[in-house]
Amino acid sequence: MAEFLLPGMMRFLVRILANALAIYLAAYFVVGFDFPHQAQDWKLLLLAGLILAIFNAILKPILKLVSFPFIILTLGLFTIVINMALLWLLSQFIPELMIAGFWAYFWGTVIVSVVNWIVELFIRKKRSE
Repeated sequence: MAEFLLPGMMRFLVRILANALAIYLAAYFVVGFDFPHQAQDWKLLLLAGLILAIFNAILKPILKLVSFPFIILTLGLFTIVINMALLWLLSQFIPELMIAGFWAYFWGTVIVSVVNWIVELFIRKKRSE
């Protein structure tokens, strides 16, 4: 599989775009996950992607460290709860993002995670061998 080597800032910009795309896809496919779809709302979508990227870069490692015992006990499934909490926090920062109910959070988290996983396959740094 082809890998692209990107410098740090470019990687962060790609993650912002990936998060924006993931939020857009979740709003399109998941019932109860609502985000404005007007053409002028692309700036708001990029802002949501930026905030989620910042949460993933700063808060997520801290939350994973604090909840490490739960992650071990649940064989990693507790990370879904952490991701759902980050989406909830994002919806508090961006009032236009409305997520209603457990399943909307769950499926929104799945979509965001899958999109970010696919993007990470392409932008990960090549490890020294």
